[in-house]
Amino acid sequence: MSTAGELKLAPEQWLEEARTLYPVLADFRRDLHRHPELSMQEVETTRKIKQFLLNEGITVLPLELPVGVLAEIVGDEDGPIVALRADIDALPVQEETGLPYASEIAGKMHACGHDFHTAAILGAAVLLKRHASKLRGKVRLLFQPAEEKGTGARAMIEAGALEGVEAIFGMHNKPELPVGTIGLSAGPLMASVDGFKIKVHGKGGHAAVPDAAIDPIVAASAIVGGIQTAVSRNTSPFDRAVVSICSFHAGTTWNVIPDLAVLDGTVRTFRQEVRHDMPDRLHRIAMGIAAGYGAEAELSWFSGIPTVNNDAAAVETVRYAAEALKLQVIEAIPSAGGEDFAHYQEKVPGCFIWMGTSGTEEWHHPKFTLNDEALVPSSALFALTAVHALEKDR
Repeated sequence: MSTAGELKLAPEQWLEEARTLYPVLADFRRDLHRHPELSMQEVETTRKIKQFLLNEGITVLPLELPVGVLAEIVGDEDGPIVALRADIDALPVQEETGLPYASEIAGKMHACGHDFHTAAILGAAVLLKRHASKLRGKVRLLFQPAEEKGTGARAMIEAGALEGVEAIFGMHNKPELPVGTIGLSAGPLMASVDGFKIKVHGKGGHAAVPDAAIDPIVAASAIVGGIQTAVSRNTSPFDRAVVSICSFHAGTTWNVIPDLAVLDGTVRTFRQEVRHDMPDRLHRIAMGIAAGYGAEAELSWFSGIPTVNNDAAAVETVRYAAEALKLQVIEAIPSAGGEDFAHYQEKVPGCFIWMGTSGTEEWHHPKFTLNDEALVPSSALFALTAVHALEKDR
């Protein structure tokens, strides 16, 4: 039996309280924006988050990582634990927004809105702390480093951040959605992210005597086009998948046929069965095409981030909170981008959403912007989601 009192705060009160936090949250977000830090270099960002939480009386937990923050808001000591996650790293992008709070560090920018995610979850934390005595459990706060490298979530998990957690919730801003709108759907939302390298071995020679050589550039060029059939002809049209070659290196001068050509690429899939089959498909295609030119090919596969796969019950928890707040809920359109939030979902049920921010450009663009007004519905939504998740588990 819960020892916490009933939390009967009306939805509009959550929004009203979030509005009172807006100036502080916007200032905090803009300060982070001025001083972006790359993956695993988020030292000052970590310090600022800790200080903010401590100033609000929120307990900061030990975390055996050089960067990142783990914190907890305790209501009922015997209740369940749910988690809210934000990522905190920036990108190696030169900002071109011209904003008065643009990045002050050359070549670094919060071009993916992680500063917004951080400020919004801090806002949710303040709201939850104000009503902690009536929470029917605990809310764990994860401020995760190195999302852009795809390594931060796993590091947090290995450091014990998910111990005892029964469900986790997170978001990514969506510039094309207006403030007050969220994208929500069960099942796959973001693709798995894997990489590969294909080395094509030929026989070097003089460019004027190609018949005495085996040209790996010609063979590799054919492979670039050929491996697209791994999607168009080897994958069901009902399964989404992407194969992209993003790097092609061969040769050192204009009149010598080289011995080697090297291709680097990525594969994005939404279903585990498709992901599992891709290495063999690409291997067969590359080997066969190379052999047709008298060359040899070898493929190396690099497994990365799994699919962000939303738990149906967790989705309904968010939907309940969003509808109570009278936010516009739409069906989320999946993205072939990757997110290491997926690692948490391999351990516990979770929901990842699109949060409308009325931005101007897509993620990772040097002119990426968002509307800070989205901090209000975001803070209220994640606070109310945590409350409802704890109540559902009782």
